[in-house]
Amino acid sequence: MMLATAMLVACTSNGEENGNMAQNDSLDAVAAILNEGQDLDLSAFEWTREPESFEVKGDTIEIVTKPKTDLWQRTYYHFRNDNAPAFQLSTREKFFSFVVKTNFEESHHRFDQCGVVMYLDSDNWLKGSIEYENEQFQHLGSVATNNGYSDWATTAIPADVKSMWYRLSRREDDFCIECSTDGTEWSQMRVCHMYEAQDEIRFGIYACSPEESSFKAVFTDMKITECMWKAHDGQQPDEE
Repeated sequence: MMLATAMLVACTSNGEENGNMAQNDSLDAVAAILNEGQDLDLSAFEWTREPESFEVKGDTIEIVTKPKTDLWQRTYYHFRNDNAPAFQLSTREKFFSFVVKTNFEESHHRFDQCGVVMYLDSDNWLKGSIEYENEQFQHLGSVATNNGYSDWATTAIPADVKSMWYRLSRREDDFCIECSTDGTEWSQMRVCHMYEAQDEIRFGIYACSPEESSFKAVFTDMKITECMWKAHDGQQPDEE
């Protein structure tokens, strides 16, 4: 099983505590990559809550998590956590895939996590990551939060897995998260609908430590491609 934890850190910050969409030059970055062959530029990313400690070295991003940071809304646990940092790119492109490799060798405490994220606002977001549990196993999983309620879909994987690739794909307001141990062979983790993702979205990486812990998450090999989540070739849509 595979889970990728991707978390992007850049030298720019917006300091906003909410998930309001930024109106700036980053808005067309995905289109420029897909249509004009431009390279992915980390300066086009912005922070939703900048972490206290991060470093950018070439195409490598390192984030050191702060204790008691997390993303969760209500369901089952009945509490709300909305303070994890996310490094994201804005776009109105309706069809694309975002790939990142994560390394989390230093994760060692329950719920330490890092991976891909699409954070729209506190009540609407999607994430995929590996969450450390103990010395025997950890959780590879994803959370879809719509209208202020989170779910959590997981599977147990060995605790010695310390690197994972993720691929987040968009087809209009539907999304797919996949994971890979080698960046070549992919396994589907989740397909979901995001009600508030009808136009502009923001997506990228995140990392957090919900309990009294901290670790360094490393993100590399980020890229944006044409949508690798192909149109469904089975049952045709119902007529409206």
